[in-house]
Amino acid sequence: MKKILLVVLVSLIVFALSAQSFKFALVTDSHVGGSTGAADLELTIADINLNPEIEFVILSGDVTEFGSEKELLEARTILRELKVPLYVLPGNHDSKWSESGNNDFVTFFGAEEFSFEKNEFLFIGTASGPNMRMAPGLVPREQMVFLEKTLRQMCDTTQPVIFINHYPLDESLANAGEVTDLLKTRNIQVSLMGHGHANKTFDFDGIPGVMCRSNLRAKNEVGGYNIVAITADSISFTEQNPGGNGNRCWCKIPVQHHRFKPKSTSISETDFSGILKYPEISIKWRLQDNSDIGTGITVAGKCAVYANTRGEIVAVQKNTGKTAWRFVTRGKVYSTPVIRKNRVVVASTDKNIYCLNLKTGNPEWHFETGKPLVASPVIDGETVFIGSSEGMFMAIDLNSGNLKWQFSGVNGFVETKPLVYQNRVYFGSWGNTFYALDKETGALRWKREKYNNRMLSPAAVWPVAANGKIFIVAPDRRMTALDAKTGIEIWDSGEYSCRESIGISKDGKHVYIKNMTEGHVMAFETAANEQQTAWDCPAELGYEIGPSPITEADNLIFVPTSLGEIVAIGKETHTVEWRIKLSNALVNGVTAAGKRRILATTFDGSVVAIQY
Repeated sequence: MKKILLVVLVSLIVFALSAQSFKFALVTDSHVGGSTGAADLELTIADINLNPEIEFVILSGDVTEFGSEKELLEARTILRELKVPLYVLPGNHDSKWSESGNNDFVTFFGAEEFSFEKNEFLFIGTASGPNMRMAPGLVPREQMVFLEKTLRQMCDTTQPVIFINHYPLDESLANAGEVTDLLKTRNIQVSLMGHGHANKTFDFDGIPGVMCRSNLRAKNEVGGYNIVAITADSISFTEQNPGGNGNRCWCKIPVQHHRFKPKSTSISETDFSGILKYPEISIKWRLQDNSDIGTGITVAGKCAVYANTRGEIVAVQKNTGKTAWRFVTRGKVYSTPVIRKNRVVVASTDKNIYCLNLKTGNPEWHFETGKPLVASPVIDGETVFIGSSEGMFMAIDLNSGNLKWQFSGVNGFVETKPLVYQNRVYFGSWGNTFYALDKETGALRWKREKYNNRMLSPAAVWPVAANGKIFIVAPDRRMTALDAKTGIEIWDSGEYSCRESIGISKDGKHVYIKNMTEGHVMAFETAANEQQTAWDCPAELGYEIGPSPITEADNLIFVPTSLGEIVAIGKETHTVEWRIKLSNALVNGVTAAGKRRILATTFDGSVVAIQY
């Protein structure tokens, strides 16, 4: 009898373990649209379909090369051949250069996040950004809310959790500390990722991390992916090459019950003010949006206006931060509002340009385009100038909303805020091109086509001008001065590494850049016909890639950074007067808001008023 009971018990245990065991495929960095991306993904999907043990697929970001509608459509077409469920996340390539402001990804794949249970495991995946701005990765504010809510609603807090993001939970993800703190409130087993294109293991403050190889073949004959096998006691990873045999298991992580000690203070609770070090500055007010903010903030009279990725255009009282009104669009907004004559003009990824009444937020007109808009407008006189994602640049009457003219020869999409200077309009596009159009007619006066890689385009920089020259910086890390009338290159220098952030002094004598690798802020003479340094401030910015414009007010130069800091440099002293850290995320821009006061927005949803 005892032997029978023992056999039954062993059988039940074996059954329980086998019921819990399962396998899935982790595919990442397919980069459809670039090199062999589409062909490699097709081979992988066919290989997965031949394996009856694979129960679902996770695609952990960089699905496409450039996030375009064409690339996303091609990727979806390939992925629809899968015979098992698919869970997919965007990576930085899908979101940074998205002509639709990340809306197309949701349209094609349904969401930017997921959570589901498989046997006893809870899988949670979130987007990572950076959305439309060059900066470290950032789990968007909406995604943080989703992650926190999903963890909070768990019925069993001991349930094993597997977290998936495109980025590792380290310095490459700006809010990694906040994410880690949330995950450690539960029984987190492992964080899975791509981004690094290699099989690699990590330890994220006690949380095991596994990075998986890119699906691209690179220098090999075929690409590859990982088969992840989960049992009651382990999570193992085996690289699989389509058409060949799987390699040996290269990584195995034990399944165990983790009980992490709660931190006394988390990253999200840290005091970022820096006021104790610089008593001459103070936070007058601060608000936290429940959405990312991908725009600057614009001030007019008693109001300040920004927009968020929930699709809202928001007006607040300049002196208190209290909401005056909200106007809801049907798409994410990455367009910095512009204000003139009691009118607010801003574009949305719902394909519309809106003109709202500054006092009430009521619409006065809207102009519909054929594709989502991610560019910022500029107003000159009675005309709104703005580029689109459909190969067009437009001039629209401010009072009526009627089209004055359009230029249909834009290569790629427009993200920048154009510059109006000497009766011309200047802007770059994500098509390797920089344009000069006649302000009155839209006729092409000249264009500069220098770049052989669209990701090096001078498209995110807001151009500046003085002394008959247009100044730009670009992802090729060069600074360039062009003749405003002819487009002829006056100088083009890579001596001081820079990226997409530029500014100009109020008197037009100096043009400012952030030195990308050395972390300096530098000023150059605008009158010179060569790159001539006026001064060099060792501002200790670190490795600085943020594209936010450099501005000037009250004899101070304000430098926003990609890691949430604003540095104030004396215009006369050329030294750092003070600095303040607002966040771990990109500062979108700094706007003067009265006597010795500035307003700033951060990408993770903060709006802050600073007195100095």
